[in-house]
Amino acid sequence: MADRAGPPYRVPPPVARDLVVWPDAFGTRFMVHVDVEEEFDWSRPFDPADRATSAMRAFPAAHRRFVDRGVPLTSFVDHPVVSDPASVDILAATLADGRSAIGAQLHGWVTPPFAEASPGDGYAGNLPRALEAAKIASLTDALTTAFGAAPLIFRSGRYGIGPDTIDLLAARGYRIDSTIRARYDYRGDGGPDFRAVGSAAYRAGPLVELPFTTMFAGLMRHRGAGLYDALGAIPRARGVFARAGLLQRVSLTPEDMPIRDALQAVDAAVESGLRLLVFSFHSPSLEPGHTPYVRDARDLARFWRWWDVMLDRLDALGIAPTGLAEVIDASAV
Repeated sequence: MADRAGPPYRVPPPVARDLVVWPDAFGTRFMVHVDVEEEFDWSRPFDPADRATSAMRAFPAAHRRFVDRGVPLTSFVDHPVVSDPASVDILAATLADGRSAIGAQLHGWVTPPFAEASPGDGYAGNLPRALEAAKIASLTDALTTAFGAAPLIFRSGRYGIGPDTIDLLAARGYRIDSTIRARYDYRGDGGPDFRAVGSAAYRAGPLVELPFTTMFAGLMRHRGAGLYDALGAIPRARGVFARAGLLQRVSLTPEDMPIRDALQAVDAAVESGLRLLVFSFHSPSLEPGHTPYVRDARDLARFWRWWDVMLDRLDALGIAPTGLAEVIDASAV
C-alpha cells in the first residue's frame, strides 16, 4: 500500500486563541457546500475508471432552486467533473449569480498522478507527502484552467485530511479548508479522528478551517461528546439513546439525517452561539439512483422537502445565507 506508516491521524482541538471571531455585522450565517463529484458504487472498491458525471444534468435546476431562496452554493469540484467540458459549462454558469463559488475536492483514486496501489486509497491524507502534493497540484491546476481562477477553498474527499494537508494547501494559495467533519471518527476505516474537533471555525496555521457542522441533539445534548464516546463502548447504546430522544449526533445534511433531527441540531447550534453553520450534500444525490440517500423519485422528493423546511426555519431564525467571498472577508478581520 501507499499509505503513510503509523497510527491514524488524530486532528487536535483548536486552542481558544485560534477560534475565528466573526465581526458583529456578520451575524449568524449558513453556507451550503456541495461535493460535486463522479458517480460510483459506494459499496464497491474505489476504481480510477469510475468517472461518470451524468447526474450533473440535474445541477442547473438544483442551483436555481437554491438561488431562488437567496442561497449561493459552494461547489467542491473533483477531477472527473472538471475533466468533463459539459460539467464545466454547467458549473461556470452558476457563477453568474455573483455569490456561488468553485472549490476543490480531492478524490485521490481518480486524480492523477497515479502511483502503484494509490488509486484505491480513499483517504488522500494517508498518502506520502509528495504524492498528496502532486494530486493537489493536478486538481488545482485543472480547476484554474477550467474556471479562470484558482480555487480558494478545499475539501479532501471522504474527510481524508492528513498531517501534511494544511501546509500543502497553503503552498498552493488556498485560504480555507473544509475537510473536517466535526465529532466524527474514521479510524475504523483507516481514516482520521475528528472527535476532539467541534463545529466552530478556527485558524489552522495560515488557513481557516470550516468544519462540517455536527451537533448533539436530545435531552442529554449538554453531555455531548463525552457521553457519546462512552456510549460507543456499549453495544447498541448509541441507537437506544437516539431512539429515546436522549442523545444523538446530527450533521447538517439531508443525506441520512431526518429533518426533525436536523432542526434540533440547528437549535443546538444557535443555543451554543455558533456563528456559521455549514450544510453539505453530494451532487449525485440530485438525481435518483446514484447514492444510497436518493434511490428513487420518492427519496428525491423527500430531499427537496428537507431543504424547504430547513430554509424556512433558518429564515425564521434570522440566519442568513452566505457565500465564500463573504466568509473569507469576515474571517480575515
